[in-house]
Amino acid sequence: MRLGSRIASFAAASALPFVLSGCFLLSTTRRLPVPRPPETVMTVTPEELVNRLNQRWASIDTLNAKVDIQASLLKPQQGVAKDYTSVPGIILIRKPEFLRVYVRVPVLGTPAADMVSNGKTFTLFDHVHNKVTEGSNTETKKNSPNPLENLRPGFFLDSMIVRGLAPEDRYSVTSDVDTEEDAAKKHLYSVPEYVLSIHRPIPDSPEDKTQRVVIFHRSDLEPYQQDIYDANGNLETQVFYDQYGEFGGNKYPSRVTIKRPLEGVQLVLTVDNVTENMKLRDDQFEIEIPPGTPVQKLD
Repeated sequence: MRLGSRIASFAAASALPFVLSGCFLLSTTRRLPVPRPPETVMTVTPEELVNRLNQRWASIDTLNAKVDIQASLLKPQQGVAKDYTSVPGIILIRKPEFLRVYVRVPVLGTPAADMVSNGKTFTLFDHVHNKVTEGSNTETKKNSPNPLENLRPGFFLDSMIVRGLAPEDRYSVTSDVDTEEDAAKKHLYSVPEYVLSIHRPIPDSPEDKTQRVVIFHRSDLEPYQQDIYDANGNLETQVFYDQYGEFGGNKYPSRVTIKRPLEGVQLVLTVDNVTENMKLRDDQFEIEIPPGTPVQKLD
């Protein structure tokens, strides 16, 4: 480029800020809604945040939750959602991986479905259709066109309690501010957050793989969102924790929303009561199957 062209280009570039600042343009001023800050904003180091999460995870050996479960099948690209009737249920968890989910028919209170898992395999007793399904917790094949019937139980345990970090995990913490709207009061609120990203080294590679991302509100340092990724880096489970309340002296969310984007499934759990660290026997994670009940084995 010749010197004269360079000078002309530089002059044009130098003039751009003056043009945009209003020297040659008319401007107006308008008011924007100002988000209200929280009354309390807590500050901790990344190490303190992780220690807090680890201590909370270590303090829970068992969990007994009375809930109402409402399921939906979502098809965002088609703009369609199919909502199912809410059903009352009980969720039992015992470390390391024992889980039981028992739901009843609304109003009648009769058994609807009962599922147990030891972390490796599961058994589901469908009382309504009088059939049993058994299989591995690791899904290898889609056995039903209904995504709800293809779900494996592990995501329940991962969603009900935010796990602490494993010894091999690495992490990073960033600070962010979200804005939420209170539609009833027509107010905006600023929500300062800590974003904890949990990574795990990939064998024979200098790279790490993201395992989870946990978002904490800095008003109380409780987790309000957890994103869980599969082995291929896809967002597998997304959990939202809302309306924390006191249950037996411990804080627990009164509403847990579990989304499974790959299946298009959403579960909303309204928590009525939670009891931590009560004794749960082995037989509470067993299902008695009546003789002659059809059993389907899943691949």
